Amino acid sequence: MKDLAYVVKLTIKEKKDIFLSIFFGFLTGLTAVSLFAASGYLISKAALAPPLYALILLTASVKLLGFMRALSRYGERYFSHRATFTMLSNLRVSFYNKLEPLAPRIFQKYRSGDLLARIVGDVETLQDFFLRVFYPPIVLIMVFLSTILFTSFYSIYIALILFTGLVLTTFIIPALFALKQRKLDKRLRENRGKLSTEVTEFLYGFRDLKIYQQLQEKEEYLNKVSDAYIEEQRKEGTHQIYSQSINLLVSLLISWLVLGVGAFIVTEGELDGIFLAMLVMISLTVFENATPMAAFPNHLENSRQAASRLFSVVDKQDTEDMQMGMENLSNQPPTVEMRDVSFSFPGELGMTIQDTSLCLPPGSKTAIVGPSGSGKSTLLQLILKVASIDQGEININTIPIERIEQESIWKQSNVVLQKNHFFYGTIRENLQLAKDGLSDEEMELVLKMVKLDHFSLDTHVLEQGENLSGGEKQRLSIARAMLKNAPLWVLDEPTSSVDALTEDHIYRHLFQQAKNATVVLVSHRLTGIEKMDQIIVMEKGRVVEAGTYDELMEKQGYFYRMKQVEQSVFLS
Repeated sequence: MKDLAYVVKLTIKEKKDIFLSIFFGFLTGLTAVSLFAASGYLISKAALAPPLYALILLTASVKLLGFMRALSRYGERYFSHRATFTMLSNLRVSFYNKLEPLAPRIFQKYRSGDLLARIVGDVETLQDFFLRVFYPPIVLIMVFLSTILFTSFYSIYIALILFTGLVLTTFIIPALFALKQRKLDKRLRENRGKLSTEVTEFLYGFRDLKIYQQLQEKEEYLNKVSDAYIEEQRKEGTHQIYSQSINLLVSLLISWLVLGVGAFIVTEGELDGIFLAMLVMISLTVFENATPMAAFPNHLENSRQAASRLFSVVDKQDTEDMQMGMENLSNQPPTVEMRDVSFSFPGELGMTIQDTSLCLPPGSKTAIVGPSGSGKSTLLQLILKVASIDQGEININTIPIERIEQESIWKQSNVVLQKNHFFYGTIRENLQLAKDGLSDEEMELVLKMVKLDHFSLDTHVLEQGENLSGGEKQRLSIARAMLKNAPLWVLDEPTSSVDALTEDHIYRHLFQQAKNATVVLVSHRLTGIEKMDQIIVMEKGRVVEAGTYDELMEKQGYFYRMKQVEQSVFLS
């Protein structure tokens, strides 16, 4: 319930609207009971043929109560919904503030469709928290206690019957149905998250499914997931209707009991018969407020599950990791040291990085090579603090990486990954992400350095760069990094889709610009790395060799064999 407590904390920020919602809600319930009580009394009084002025006075009171009920209902709706929308706004802002620093590592734990279901669906579910869970029980109990106090002046027996009805319809019956409701809600949310995930994957993978003729099978599976979700919705709806029906039945039985007991005590002379219709009308009206309590367990469990799913994304460990970042990196070429670092992705049994140690001196140029799957790209993620290590330590400028703000590392880094994102817009807009205040001349110059000068700055870029080739995407990413010009360069296969001549041209400009910066380059190609200060060779998550190009060739170890294989491939 701690997650729901956080939602309560965000809710009670709107103290004024909460107070007004409760006040007008209480006034609405009280005027409704008073309206029907007066109506019952008016009917009984009229049967006795009283003076006309008495009937006029009672009729005017009924009309006045009707107006008061309508106005108070409007006030309740207005202030309660305003409080709800403000709470949702606070919730979204608070959740986003917690989520933003966790990107992109969050995608190692959650699939994008599941995240979307939580961020959209679960937040929307919490809109019922204030309207259906937080303040209605408060209003209900206030109205009930006021009504019971009023009826006790006429008959203590009827007051006790109403109190028993309050306990049954407000607490006992909802609690009994809440036990099964919890199981239904859990399955419903699991199925909704699964459906959202599968739909997202279906849309992303539609082209490949079409190419490999697997579209029909995927559609059939998607329909099964959808049918399972619909079935859970049906079960939940049936359970909720059944709960409401039982609650309504009990409230009607209480009203019949009030009528029966009232008639008996009238015959016994303990109650004036003129008040019997009034008491019966009171019992019918006051239980109108209790009937919605049948849905209370449903809304409470929905809110609890939604809050739990939502805030499990930004759990305590992640938020503590965010809060520990207290230091920033200076704008100087950094020293990066790893000591006995081990890491595995969530849910994986094997270690992706095992007992790895290395040192990147300030201003050095380091190449990391090795077969695919050896952990090279993961090593860069650890340096960028995209992922957190399981064992060992990483220090940047002798500062433990856990104490460095993640954004500080990114601010001082030029990053080109294997997959880079491009936004819908123009070349200019995508380059301006590098830093503020860039002139057209600077951007045009860097486009020339990466041989993209055939593009103008106004060239249109589709979503995710769909109208760009693989090589053009890589060169545009390099151009963006060159414009940023930070002191740490992190390059992961930056030119794997670029031809050799263009690659040589780009590297000459890149290393000229980065001559005083710390550069770490991951590459499958072994050509062109002869001038690197050190070469680190990885296999199966471990560093197997390290040294300069000449040292590794002279050693005739793993790197030497890789070089021989590469040369034989090109010669053949």
